[in-house]
Parts: sequence; structure tokens; C-alpha cells
Amino acid sequence: MELFLQGDEAMLMAMPIVVYWLYSGAYEALSCFSGMDSYRLHSRKEEKSKNLVSKAQVVKGVLLQQVIQATLTLLLTKFPGDDPNRHKPSTTAAAAAAAVRFFVAMVVFDSWQYLVHRYMHHNKLLYRKFHSWHHRIAAPYAFAAQYNHPVDGVLTETVAGGLAYFVSGMSPATAAAFFCFATVKGIDDHCGLLLPWNPFHLAFGNNAAYHEVHHRRHGAGSTHNFAQPFFVAWDKIMGTYLPYAVVKREDGAGYEVSVEENKKTE
Repeated sequence: MELFLQGDEAMLMAMPIVVYWLYSGAYEALSCFSGMDSYRLHSRKEEKSKNLVSKAQVVKGVLLQQVIQATLTLLLTKFPGDDPNRHKPSTTAAAAAAAVRFFVAMVVFDSWQYLVHRYMHHNKLLYRKFHSWHHRIAAPYAFAAQYNHPVDGVLTETVAGGLAYFVSGMSPATAAAFFCFATVKGIDDHCGLLLPWNPFHLAFGNNAAYHEVHHRRHGAGSTHNFAQPFFVAWDKIMGTYLPYAVVKREDGAGYEVSVEENKKTE
């Protein structure tokens, strides 16, 4: 087993899962405090009424996907033709190269997810059988980020990760950091809390409010804002970007995302 599963490969396989439950668990604990209600995009009542699956079902679905994803990740690291130069000790030049590869991985990851995600909505059969699982969650919360049908999870996320890994030329250690970062970003996009001090919400236009628009079952939201998890570039390039505004609810209980459908770019 030691020969089959090296240290960096074990980290690549396990760390994103550990990070997922620790980070989403922290959000879940945070959302229990009543003081967080003023930052919610959906009230507690809306979470129960709008979502079509229980949190227990979501946990089971996420765990199933993570088992499949971890298995495929391990197999990908054994793919023949791996460049041994990717495993040399870090130097300043290597660190700079790793940063470039990290960014390339972000672009590749985003590009594949946009294309497949959009097609999953365009093809009614694929949407009904697979992607509709994810949209059973209309009021997103943190640990529902990876709630997908297993086929959808493999096609949209696992393949995106594999392409990002091989195209960028990342080492397993760099890839582990990248996938942990992508995991955290995906959770933030589904967290349901718009915290003013959240660095991810400040640094990226693709955030919880942006993705909340897409999770709406009615209106133009479900046919727009497909980009995930990092940039909004593909939505703007392809004409599927839907402007929105974040406003305080009249009762002061959190925020509301107002969609400007008359200004959609498609």
C-alpha cells in the first residue's frame, strides 16, 4: 500500500475532503448564532421551505461523491507519463512556476465547469436525470456545495480537476493546495452568508450572491450565471451574465439579491 499510495498523493486525495467538512462545518456552526441572521441571503424558514432534500440526505450524497472523487483522484495520480521534474524540491524559480501553474489550473477548471454546467442546463435530459439534484437546493448552505448526482459530480467537477491537474503540470503537493482552495471557494459560493469581511467575497466577483441568482428555480437566474467557482469571465464573454444588486431586507433580517432581468446580457 505504501508503494501504491505516496505521501503527496495521499494528501491530494484526502485533504480536500477534510477541508470540505472542516470549513463547511465552521460555516454551519457560525450560522447557528442569531447574530448571523443579519448576513443571511435566505432566512432559516426559507432554507426549510425552498430546499427539496433534508440535510441528512445532503450529507449522504456529498459523502458518496467524495468517495468516488477520491478513488478517481488516486487513479489519476497513477496515470503513466507523469513528469518526474514536477516532484523536485522547491526553489524560488519552482515556486514562481507553481504559482503560474496554479493560475492555469484555475482557468482550466473554470472553463470546463462553465461549458459542462451550461450544457447540463441546456440538455433537458441531462438536467432532469443528473444536474437537477444540485438544484434541489434553492436556498444554498455551506455543506450542500458538493451535493450532486454522482454522474454530474464526475463530469463537472472530477473531470475539471483532472484536466486542471494535467494541463497545468502541477505536482501532487501543489494540486492538493489547489483543490483545497477550490473546495473552500465552492463552499463560500454556497454558504448563504454574505459576510462583509469575507476575503473571497471581496476578491472574487463570483461569490455567494452571484451564485444565489443561479440557484433560483424561476426567472432568468437558472439560465444565467453558470460560471464557477472562481471568475465570471465566461458568463460575460458568452452573454450569460445576469446583473444583480444586493439590498438589505425591509425587515432588516439579512440581505436580498435583486435580479435586474431587464439588463441581462444575453
